[in-house]
Amino acid sequence: MAAATADHKANPVKSFIAGGFGGICSVLTGYPLDTIKVRLQTMPLPAAGQPPKYKGIIDCAVKTFSTEGVRGFYRGISAPLVGVTPIYAVDFAVYAAGKRLFQTDEHVKLTYTQIFIAGVGAGICSALVTVPSDRIKVLLQTQPVTGPVMYSGTLDTAIKLYRQGGLRSLFKGTCACVLRDSPTGVYFVVYEGLQDLARRRSTTGQITPTSTIFAGGTAGIAFWSLAVPFDVLKSRLQSAPEGTYTHGIRSVFRELMATEGPKALYRGVLPILIRAFPSTAAVFVGVELANDVLNS
Repeated sequence: MAAATADHKANPVKSFIAGGFGGICSVLTGYPLDTIKVRLQTMPLPAAGQPPKYKGIIDCAVKTFSTEGVRGFYRGISAPLVGVTPIYAVDFAVYAAGKRLFQTDEHVKLTYTQIFIAGVGAGICSALVTVPSDRIKVLLQTQPVTGPVMYSGTLDTAIKLYRQGGLRSLFKGTCACVLRDSPTGVYFVVYEGLQDLARRRSTTGQITPTSTIFAGGTAGIAFWSLAVPFDVLKSRLQSAPEGTYTHGIRSVFRELMATEGPKALYRGVLPILIRAFPSTAAVFVGVELANDVLNS
């Protein structure tokens, strides 16, 4: 396969810092659409003859704004903001470490196969860090607006989950998270490939902010196109009361196939793909900016 450009050896420490900053940029950019996505994925199946709770992305956005205001789109954001720094930091640090294993000197150019392997490893490791904050985020995003408040915030949710079932409750959905994040290899291959193309077409041989936005956004769409079914299963599992799905992701899958069919695996796909471009572009813009500062 064609080789990916590498001007110097990957540095896991610098990548850890840059990844954390990129993750914060991503959350601030894409969280409103993430809230809509989760609400569409977890809304209950309507009774016979009754309309669904949300007719689609626009209806969900309008109802969220009319009942909760702008604040409703950012409900539960403290969980990913607190968790996103280690999640993306781990993702980019493990990716850099994986690349470093293949680099014998400063000028070794990695193949896209090697980049894919490093990316898969990064996705699996970051998924293990993601689970608790993802679990808390989903519960806060899907909590009913009316009636008694079960969770008053990120810390309150974490404490109550731990009291209910210990670490096992906080890490509910781990398998689904790992499956969802495994396509991270594709994510990095698409990004690196498009940036290589940008370098070849540039008169200076350097990437630009425009190429970073395009490559990052396209990588996000490629990743989420593969990850959506697992994300739906994860959201259903993590938002369900304890004991609902005795066999975890397998029970969720069987129920969805029996009651709603394969189409249910792509519920919420529109807000996911709409969000994927700007939020993932924001990750890589943040990472490249941080790298520029760290390398200056």
